[in-house]
Amino acid sequence: MKIKLVVPAVALVCSLLSIHVQAEVITETVDYSDGDIKMKGYLAYDDSIKGQRPGIIVVHEWWGHNDYAKKRARMLAKLGYRALALDMYGNGKNASHPKDAGKFSGAVKANMAVAEKRFMAAYNLLQKQDNVVKDKMAAIGYCFGGGIVLEMARRGVDLDAVVSFHGSLGTKAKAIKGKVKAKVLVLNGKADPFVKAESIASFKNEMKAAGVNFKFINYPGAKHAFTNPGADKFGKKFKIPLAYNAKADKKSWAEMQRFLEKSF
Repeated sequence: MKIKLVVPAVALVCSLLSIHVQAEVITETVDYSDGDIKMKGYLAYDDSIKGQRPGIIVVHEWWGHNDYAKKRARMLAKLGYRALALDMYGNGKNASHPKDAGKFSGAVKANMAVAEKRFMAAYNLLQKQDNVVKDKMAAIGYCFGGGIVLEMARRGVDLDAVVSFHGSLGTKAKAIKGKVKAKVLVLNGKADPFVKAESIASFKNEMKAAGVNFKFINYPGAKHAFTNPGADKFGKKFKIPLAYNAKADKKSWAEMQRFLEKSF
């Protein structure tokens, strides 16, 4: 006896649609350089969207140019942007221990002139992409990366917007009135022990004094690295106060979407 397998039409269509959507996001690993330092970038865009689109740089956490930053680049591509997850450490370097992560990130933050050169190398690479609108650029960053995008805004890099997710706020060179071109959005965890109330107050005063168009949001109960699903694992393994917060993650991503749409 032959058995005829019947696949519901809706299920078949959904399956095919899922395959189609996944196939739309095109990714590419690219090599670029800052002088003698070789960098590894990760480009992403949705091939089903025709024409030019804004470009967005993604700056990684202190762990380095890892899968999490690449995932966010793909998510931005699905929103219709051309995204580049850059490499601030060189050679796609990653840390697997907080000591190394602190060493790598500390070396970059100790010399912001070098940090700016590395950021601009990625910025120029993204601007050269055929489907990027050259005068519509933004940057988002996580933890260490959040601090970096704020520093790039302070230094007057030509960006429409910067978004910092649970990033550091302090700086050695405060924003100067008239220099900051970007609109600024800071998405912070209210329960983040690394970001003190004094730092928040100082940052807000700095932005106001410099005439920056900024918005600061504190998510109740959210700790450091609240957008990263891997935060709980790292927090338990190394006994550091990191924790994923699904609610804050979802809300902050939606807030970023609205902010970018308005900025562009």
